[in-house]
Amino acid sequence: MLRPLGTPLPVGFLGLAAGAFLVSAVQLGWIPPHERHAVAAVLVAFAFPLQLLAALIGFRARDTAFATAMAVLATGWLVQGVLLSAGPVPGAAHTLGLFLLVTAVTLVVPIASTGAGKLAASAVVGCAALRLALAGIQQLTGSPAWEDAAGAAGLALTVVALYSATAFALEDTRGRPVLPVGRYGSGARAVEDGAEPGVRPLL
Repeated sequence: MLRPLGTPLPVGFLGLAAGAFLVSAVQLGWIPPHERHAVAAVLVAFAFPLQLLAALIGFRARDTAFATAMAVLATGWLVQGVLLSAGPVPGAAHTLGLFLLVTAVTLVVPIASTGAGKLAASAVVGCAALRLALAGIQQLTGSPAWEDAAGAAGLALTVVALYSATAFALEDTRGRPVLPVGRYGSGARAVEDGAEPGVRPLL
């Protein structure tokens, strides 16, 4: 039996925004190196569980594309948090760089699956993939320019994720779109009949 659920989009995007902002602050030099353990703790204790929760609810609501993206991003924060807390480890930069690059590539799958159904959600995942790719290149090259680019992409991701979280939260609580989220095709049809998350096929 299908049951209505609260949409997990806002909580997932808010966890993503917090993680992206803190990592960008590290990359741009706003947080001193000796505080990286605190950043790691936030990634593991805040960003990771929120996005994991969003992924689990997303699978329960049958939105496989969104849930997959949240699961990939959640475990990505966990890996980055563990490596940050471990401190400098010989060879870890190359391992992390390759991991970030392959994670960015895996996000193409949920983006392609969602398509234009929810442009705001796709934009968030797309920005996350870009940030991961730039951060991966920076880890492999050690270039300050790539680090700045990754930090800037993280700030852009923070803004897009915060907007999308607000838009989807308002849509869910008021039962109608308030801020544009770019629903088209199947994404628009999913809410036209007033069905709630968990009942309709897409969040």
